[in-house]
Amino acid sequence: MSTLFDKELFDLADEAMLIKRRLWGDDVFFVDNLHVNYTDICVSHCRFCAFAKDEGDDDSYEMDIPGIIDYIGSKGESVSEIHIVGGLHPSKTFDFYVNMLTEIKRNFPEKTIKAFSAVEIDYFAKLASISVEKVLLKLKNAGLEMMPGGGAEIFNPAVRKQICPEKISGDRWLEIMETAHNNGIKTNATMLFGHLESKGDRIEHLEKIRDLQEKTGGFVAFIPLEFHPENTFLSHKQPPTGIDDLKTIAVSRIVLENVPHIKAYWVMLGVKLAQVALYFGADDLDGTVIKENITYAAGKKSERTLSLNELTSMIKSAGFNPVERDSFYNAVKRY
Repeated sequence: MSTLFDKELFDLADEAMLIKRRLWGDDVFFVDNLHVNYTDICVSHCRFCAFAKDEGDDDSYEMDIPGIIDYIGSKGESVSEIHIVGGLHPSKTFDFYVNMLTEIKRNFPEKTIKAFSAVEIDYFAKLASISVEKVLLKLKNAGLEMMPGGGAEIFNPAVRKQICPEKISGDRWLEIMETAHNNGIKTNATMLFGHLESKGDRIEHLEKIRDLQEKTGGFVAFIPLEFHPENTFLSHKQPPTGIDDLKTIAVSRIVLENVPHIKAYWVMLGVKLAQVALYFGADDLDGTVIKENITYAAGKKSERTLSLNELTSMIKSAGFNPVERDSFYNAVKRY
């Protein structure tokens, strides 16, 4: 399977598009969503991350719960999904996160809460000295409905040791996701590519996602995330090329035939390449993404948000049918 990356670009596109069209025809999905990156203060300084700060740094920030509620009320009045991730804060207790979700759901009961990566869940379990399952059930009771797929990075242990030695292992990430799935919490999955990994490492990563999906059926979407080296320890490295981006998306669609959706995350790819990715097996553009901070800390220069009109125009001009969805891919509106 590692030879997939050796195939000609348009052969991969044809193979990926057969799968995409069998599943979704010419539909391309997006969600109206708001990102809440509640703090950049983090005890785990992953070497590839340009976002994390230390507590007390002049340019660090953290949001309290009233501030988060005000932020959602001012920036996300119309959105259907609240996407919440942040740093591993050294001073917050687990109750802070439970209360955060409780207050968000109390103030915005109609909005879906998609929150906390597997890395954050592991950290909460250590904070509270309870099992991952208990953490997930407490958060679910407070309003958690879905989890993002961050923190997977690349599963290869040798590469992981170089780029994020303080982060949980790939096996631990998979274990936490399996626990979430077994407790009725759907999740996404990701892969960070274009740093120190090999093409074989990417295939191995995808195969492990595929194997867990075969077991639980809990992954809703897979997102290949292009590494942005600016402001990281790999700032000397060239980012992935557009060809590498497109091949990785196509290979993801081919290997992960049992994962319903493949995202072309326009925040990392840029709007124009994300459009092209729709011909390489991607069927989802994520959404309006108001207002993501993590990618931009690493030097990404694309738009900070897209309106619903911009997204629908982007999809139509690429020759596809725009479908606004909810977090679980139920159609909200066809354009």
